[in-house]
Amino acid sequence: MVKDFILSYAKLIVKHPELLRVEEESISEEYDEILLYAHNEDVGKLIGKEGRMINAIKSVISGCKAKGGKNYRVNVRAVN
Repeated sequence: MVKDFILSYAKLIVKHPELLRVEEESISEEYDEILLYAHNEDVGKLIGKEGRMINAIKSVISGCKAKGGKNYRVNVRAVN
């Protein structure tokens, strides 16, 4: 659910949506890491000015914690 949301939301922001990829790693029972891979040009757009965009995404995802009980960490990485 979270993985699909991030992918669909990120596609609205980036210039190269075909290169987006989202992976979810389970770190522990209470904690997952979500890796968002994007084109070099799009990393800045996803992070946003002073991190505002990525923080907004994290805020929406924190609502999923209330439903599922897991914590999520989101990282954006560049691919060529």
